[in-house]
Amino acid sequence: MFGLDSTLLVFIALAGVSAGAVAYAFLFNRIADEKQADRRLDTIKRAETDRSVVKASRDRAAEAARRRKSVQDSLKELDEKQKVRDNNIRRPPLRIQLRQAGLTVSIERFYLYSALCGLALTAAGFIAGLPLLLLPGLLIVGALGLPRWFVSFKRARRVKAFLAEFPNALDVIVRAVKSGLPLNDGIRLIANEAAEPVRSEFRRIVEAQQLGMSIPDAVMRMPESMPCPEAGFFGIVIQIQNQAGGNLSEALGNLSRVLRDRKKMKAKVQALSMEAKASAAIIGALPFIVAGLVYLSSPTYIMPLFATSTGNLILGVSAVWMLIGILVMRQMINFEV
Repeated sequence: MFGLDSTLLVFIALAGVSAGAVAYAFLFNRIADEKQADRRLDTIKRAETDRSVVKASRDRAAEAARRRKSVQDSLKELDEKQKVRDNNIRRPPLRIQLRQAGLTVSIERFYLYSALCGLALTAAGFIAGLPLLLLPGLLIVGALGLPRWFVSFKRARRVKAFLAEFPNALDVIVRAVKSGLPLNDGIRLIANEAAEPVRSEFRRIVEAQQLGMSIPDAVMRMPESMPCPEAGFFGIVIQIQNQAGGNLSEALGNLSRVLRDRKKMKAKVQALSMEAKASAAIIGALPFIVAGLVYLSSPTYIMPLFATSTGNLILGVSAVWMLIGILVMRQMINFEV
């Protein structure tokens, strides 16, 4: 009985194994096809993922290239505009010079004042007993030289005052932007609270904006009334930020730091060149000091220079050579930063 049961169990086991083998033989191809299909599906998914990554990378590269090209085109356009403005800044018309100097007189009134200055200087020379040949020169100097020198002096002093206050104004705008205020409010704050001449320059920006001009265009006009590179830097930063985007507060903060560094460099260069300037002043004053001492000690020895035509010719030639030397020394000790 036990042997029969063992035989039956072995038979059942063999039958099961045979059935499994037959089923595996029939299902093998299907299982292999499913595995191959799974592998192909995984390959396709990985390829699609790789293509997505490559496409995203290409899109980012193309976007960066478009943005870089936009910035380059903007810089090129701004550079061309800046060259035109620089030409106007180097040799501006008299009307623009008066505005840059902060003067409110008209062209006609300026010419009137120039004529009166020339006549007054000529009359003073005539009363002082100068030779008649020098009176036309005094008229030219009084009518053309002194008024324009005064305008240049006012321009330089106004630019100096602007550069002393401009970095502080930029810091105020940076804090306003970081606190959430728009750029318009920061500019209006400077136009109302800053010291002159920064207040008047930003007031022009606000007035231009009220007339319908955009802030970048209004800021780009600042160098027309404030002839310094720093005003042009501010306009370029605003223009680029408007066209290409970016962190405005960071850009203005960097500009403020650059302006302060330029100011420190100018002060350092001025300190290093003071010795050369003092030497130039001493050399330039030495002929007058020697002439005065000689006149005090022996007037008859030096008077032929002023009383004879030969002496006047020598004085004229000496004055020309001395003027050339002073201009050369001035060019040597003046550094652009």
